[in-house]
Amino acid sequence: MDLFPTEAEQPTRLRDRLPAWLDGWGERLWDWRGVWTIAPAIALLVLGLRGAGLLQSLELALYDRMFRWRPLEPKDERIAIVGVNEADLQRSGWPLPDDELARLIQQLSAMEPRAIGLDFYRDLPEPPGTDLLEAVMRETPYLIGIEKKIGESSDAGVAPSEILAAAGRIGVNDVVGDRDGRQRLATLFLADEANLRPDGSISQLPSFGLLLSGLYLQAEGIAPSAAASGAMQLNDAVFRPFEANDGGYVRADANGYQVLLNYRGPSGSFDLVSLSDILDGQVAEALIRDRVVLIGPTAGSLNDYFLTPYSNELSGSPELMAGVEIHANVVSHVLSAALDGRPQFRVLADRWEWALTLTASVASATLCWVLRLRRTTLVALVALGGGLTVGAYVAFVQGWWMPLVPPFLALAGSATLTTGYIARLESSDRQQVMNLFGRHVTTEVAEAIWRDRDQFVADGRLPGRRVTATVLFTDLKNFSTTSEKFDPEALMVWLNEYMEAMTREVLDRQGIVDKFIGDAVMAVFGVPIPSQDYDEIEENARQAVRCALAMGESLDKLNRRWAAQGRPTTAMRVGIATGSVVVGSLGSAQRMDYTTIGDTVNVAARLESFDKSIDGGTCRILIESDTYALCQHEFECQSIGSVKLKGRQQQELVYQVISERSPSTP
Repeated sequence: MDLFPTEAEQPTRLRDRLPAWLDGWGERLWDWRGVWTIAPAIALLVLGLRGAGLLQSLELALYDRMFRWRPLEPKDERIAIVGVNEADLQRSGWPLPDDELARLIQQLSAMEPRAIGLDFYRDLPEPPGTDLLEAVMRETPYLIGIEKKIGESSDAGVAPSEILAAAGRIGVNDVVGDRDGRQRLATLFLADEANLRPDGSISQLPSFGLLLSGLYLQAEGIAPSAAASGAMQLNDAVFRPFEANDGGYVRADANGYQVLLNYRGPSGSFDLVSLSDILDGQVAEALIRDRVVLIGPTAGSLNDYFLTPYSNELSGSPELMAGVEIHANVVSHVLSAALDGRPQFRVLADRWEWALTLTASVASATLCWVLRLRRTTLVALVALGGGLTVGAYVAFVQGWWMPLVPPFLALAGSATLTTGYIARLESSDRQQVMNLFGRHVTTEVAEAIWRDRDQFVADGRLPGRRVTATVLFTDLKNFSTTSEKFDPEALMVWLNEYMEAMTREVLDRQGIVDKFIGDAVMAVFGVPIPSQDYDEIEENARQAVRCALAMGESLDKLNRRWAAQGRPTTAMRVGIATGSVVVGSLGSAQRMDYTTIGDTVNVAARLESFDKSIDGGTCRILIESDTYALCQHEFECQSIGSVKLKGRQQQELVYQVISERSPSTP
């Protein structure tokens, strides 16, 4: 008998005969239906939340975090700040007297800056020295003042200095803060809706920072122009205007001409000197020459401080930035973009944000589906999330704002739902596997089957498979006569005790109980996990014979106990055969069982019932020639001869197992 079936002997299924181009695709798509359903659904849900603005606060918080993670840049040596601190207020008072301010401008002018910006209002005179200040303003063509166009509540703003306004040297210093009070945007132009142009269009007022930058660039021979898109261009830098839904924003205030402000760094990123230092001549000319110099309050009591992306509220005392420093950042933003090619913040188009969110959702669901419920799944998801974060950070450093919250939520949502879906499927699959195998095998074998379930179970049933196994058949001697001595209830108890003991011996030796037929037991060794080589087949045969001997010992113990209880005793016959069998599911959708069929099963059954006159004591064990060849060195056997078993045409060599050889027996 050939112990290993050939390829041609393997059972085939309809799908194994499908055309090559169609084979497996429909099944694979159906298997992956959870991924194709969950991933797009989660992505659409997250994008819906994004469109409703529910993710904006989280997205802006991550945007701020990127700023704080970003490496510090060197100071912009084209800019210097003259701060009016608390000591200056005690010395000069506030507002600064006109003569003091005039002297400050004169001393700065003597050091030849390219532009001077006054970041405080001068709409009213502050004598003494008003005439001197007015003269200095007229004589300093690179002096820029401010006005406030957007007033609070019913206020109409703050008017500019009349002298500077007449000379066209006034910039608006209005800033548009976000809903959380942080300054993330820089205003380059402000729409003056109160003053329409002759053609009916709205006037655009340049900002304080833009005018100062323009004076510096003018000396470099750079003037503003219009890019192909209509946006303002300075040298090679195009200043794309901010739109209401850029980056993580949703329906933000995009009035005027704003850009995402690329801060130079936290507070202290520019050279800072005090008013007193300038007035006392304690500042080197190199700190002022050819620079943009901004003059503004830095004293805490003047309350000209704002929240920025560098203000970390988790620290308990978020760092604030003086208004004059924010204007200095605007100047640095413009100059660095026009002269150094420093990146300005760009945002992904909506379609790329959607694609990124969908990709994260699909990748997460796919990872969970492929890896299933393993420890590596969490590691893979963390790696995916880490890759997203690193990618977003690298993009941020290069000037791209890549929203992180939608893809992260899509990743987490898809992972959660896919994991739940897999758990539900596996619970159902596990129940199917346990229904097929649970009562046949040990817990360890059942778990091994579960781990390799894809190789065993298809469509809720086990397809027929040809394997080499050893079949063991038992039957009780004179059971009919014994059963006449019992009432039905007592017979059932007696028989269950016997079956329990026999089943335990089978399972202890890694066999499976295929079925109970009245008082008969059919067990198989080498299934459902098929044997791969000769050594495994040999061990299966040995385990079957050991099991038969152990069954005899167990029955001896039962007989002694039954005799002591006054109940009948019995003996058993065992037939064992090794060869090719077919294993699989047999039955209907309502009732399905795992079973073994084939000629080897018939041989084992015929051996059990052969010549009942052959004595074997409590347990008579007969084996055929293949089983004998596999285990003859382990067991004492005697030949019965070449016999013709019932229902078979060929003669069969039959042996009776006497006992297991001791280690010292040759």
